[in-house]
Amino acid sequence: MAARQIIAMTVLLGIAALAGAANPAPNVRVYRCVGSHGTVSLQDAPCAQGRQQQVIDMQRPQDPPPREASTLADSTPAAAPSQLAPRETRIVVAAAPQPMYECITDEGQRYTSDTPDGNPRWVPTWVYGYAGGGRPGPPGPRPPSGPRPPGPGPGPGPGPGPGHGSRPGGTVIVPYGSVQIRDECHALPQQEVCARLADRRWELIRRYNSALQSEREQLSREQRGIDARLDQDCGGT
Repeated sequence: MAARQIIAMTVLLGIAALAGAANPAPNVRVYRCVGSHGTVSLQDAPCAQGRQQQVIDMQRPQDPPPREASTLADSTPAAAPSQLAPRETRIVVAAAPQPMYECITDEGQRYTSDTPDGNPRWVPTWVYGYAGGGRPGPPGPRPPSGPRPPGPGPGPGPGPGPGHGSRPGGTVIVPYGSVQIRDECHALPQQEVCARLADRRWELIRRYNSALQSEREQLSREQRGIDARLDQDCGGT
C-alpha cells in the first residue's frame, strides 16, 4: 500500500511539473483522496464528493540560476609553449683543491712546493786537473762543503795535493760542467695541507708586527694568497 502511494505521489509531481511549466507557480497543491474501501489516490484537483480529502502544499522544484561566465579565463589567455619563460640552468663547477708537496734535499732538509718538481737547480761538477797543462782526470764528486771548493793557497805547498799550490806538476780541482739536481717530493694529504697553510698564516701575522715597511707589503701579499686558498680548499678554516 505504501509503495503504491509513493509511486502515485511521484507520478503526480511529474504531472504537476509539466502542467506548471507554462505558468510556473512557487508551490504545488496535491489532494490526497481516500475512498470508502480505503483506496488512496493523489491528484491535483479536489476529491470527489463522498471521499475523505487531505490537501498537501509542496514546493515546486526549480532549476538553479545560471552560473555567470568567468571573465578571468577570457582576459588571460593561456600562454603558448614558445612564450613560456625559459627555465634557469645553473652549472656548478667544483675545482679540485690545489695540491702541496713536501720535498727532501740530499742534505736532509725539508721544504714544501706547489709542484712535484720541487726546486730543481743546476750545480757545477768538479774534476782533478794537472796544473802543468795536463788533461783533466775523470769527473769527481761534488765537494761536501759547498758547490765551490777552496781555491789554491797563496804560495807553493809542500806537495801536489788537491787545492794546494799552483806550480807545474800540481793537482788542482777545477769546474767541469754542471748537473741538474731534483729533490724527491711527495704529495701531502689535504688535511695536512690545510694545517700547514694555517701555520704559515699565523707565522706571517706574528712576523708582521716586527717587520719593516717593505717587508710588510710582501707579507701582506703572501697572507692574502693563503687566505684565498684556505677559503677555497679548506672551507675558510
